Amino acid sequence: MLDKRVLGNEGLSVSKIGLGCMGMSQFYGETNDEESIATLHRAVELGVTYFDSAENYGPFLNEKLLGKAFRGIREKIQIGTKFGFIFQNGKVTGVNSRPEHIRKVVDESLKRLDTDYIDILYQHRVDPNVPIEDVIGEMGNLVKEGKVLYLGLCEAGENTIRRAHAIHPLSVIQSEYSLWERNLDDVIRPLLKQLNIGLITFCPLGRGFLTGTVKKAEDYTTSDFRSLDPRFKNENFDSNLSITHRVMELSSEIGITPSQLCLAWILTQGKNIVPIPGTKRRKYLEENIKAAEVILDESIQQELGNLLNNLSVAGPRYEEKMMSLIDR
Repeated sequence: MLDKRVLGNEGLSVSKIGLGCMGMSQFYGETNDEESIATLHRAVELGVTYFDSAENYGPFLNEKLLGKAFRGIREKIQIGTKFGFIFQNGKVTGVNSRPEHIRKVVDESLKRLDTDYIDILYQHRVDPNVPIEDVIGEMGNLVKEGKVLYLGLCEAGENTIRRAHAIHPLSVIQSEYSLWERNLDDVIRPLLKQLNIGLITFCPLGRGFLTGTVKKAEDYTTSDFRSLDPRFKNENFDSNLSITHRVMELSSEIGITPSQLCLAWILTQGKNIVPIPGTKRRKYLEENIKAAEVILDESIQQELGNLLNNLSVAGPRYEEKMMSLIDR
């Protein structure tokens, strides 16, 4: 069974590896609800307690999937979900974190999840048109009402985090972080340590790039997010393979898989960090969970920490429109 980690000031305790559920319903090719539900059930058997969703995943389909899968075992697991987008014809057309919209979305999420409370509620992306104080004020009201237990923000910057935390304690920040994406190191991670806020890290395997099992962007169908990923395109793909090859070499030397190496490294970065690798298949889930048993010696940790000193990452992590939504 997985050990747990305590995140934040409010006593939130989750499994040291969680499960990102987005790909079960969107963005990573064809879906298979039967296998996804089997994967969710297997995760519970292996000791995973934290499952990450959002109204945006589907949209709406992923929350329904989790509600169906966890019926009757809700007390064994923790669900994080997110609000903050406007949808038209199933596509995101903008952001909306007005207090009345937050309340509406949370009530709808509760119905889809078939539950009367959400363990962690996140603002999915910062809304520049609504003061964060108003956003957190309403989220705090939902905590008082028992509809939400803990609060978090996704991809928030230093100023936003400080202002939000002053209104109501944040338990977690969620952001992309991995061996090849270190954008949090200079400012955000020291800030979270100072304020005693946990960190949930998505895409810890670089959307699969670091595992050595991916293809170029043009080889994916349009239903797969990676067809638009700048790091998977053309010469960026070829350049970034040098990072993957080094990860594969090191993992082979230790006798573990590349994904296990990537996850084990993240777990060495602090007791307040929990990665949530996404998968919709049991075999990859089981492989990922075994990373919690890996012990990396200091020399390997140092080499991985210095990986980007010698190898550079080609391309931004999102295309321009999505990058514009990140509060940093």
